[in-house]
Amino acid sequence: MAKIESLHGTTPAEIFESGLENLSDIEAVAISVLWKDGTVTAGWSNLDRAQLALLVLALDERQRHNLELDDGG
Repeated sequence: MAKIESLHGTTPAEIFESGLENLSDIEAVAISVLWKDGTVTAGWSNLDRAQLALLVLALDERQRHNLELDDGG
């Protein structure tokens, strides 16, 4: 599975600045927005649908793991 590192607490400007500094190391990008009303917009991605699905699954697996750790599991 993919190696996932948290960007919690990082501003969008810091993320984009780091991305520009490391552009040659980036294989793909996916951007989504969580709106205040709870909807999520997948704004843009250069991944094909299969790769995007794997990205979502990897993020879901990581989030479930983090939730288990938070619950003491």
